[in-house]
Amino acid sequence: MADFDTIYEERDVDEDFSDNYTMHDREPICIRGAGNVTIFGLSNRFETDFPKGLSAKVAPEEFKATITRINKVLRKSLPVNVKWLFCGCICCCCTLGCSLWPVVCLSKRTRHSLEKVLDWENNNLYQKL
Repeated sequence: MADFDTIYEERDVDEDFSDNYTMHDREPICIRGAGNVTIFGLSNRFETDFPKGLSAKVAPEEFKATITRINKVLRKSLPVNVKWLFCGCICCCCTLGCSLWPVVCLSKRTRHSLEKVLDWENNNLYQKL
């Protein structure tokens, strides 16, 4: 009677087979923002230092060119975002938070611009890798 409420787990033969042959993926290489301003997850710049994990996969010049393009997009768009965030915070009480919508829309536009730059880079430079 003590085992009446016990739940037993049954394992299929397929699960045992998949446990023995697990794929080992490489750790992703993370490039963190190096700027002192972060707005809605967007840092204002990235370092162009070449990570050691990319040494046999990408040329340092290509990596530096990619990061430079990303930094140009951020340099162009984030000062406008900061100004709108400041204005939105000042007017937030009067507008019940609606004054922060321009900052959210500008951040989405900046992310979209970054995605377009990265897609172009992937299609033209890194697709062969």
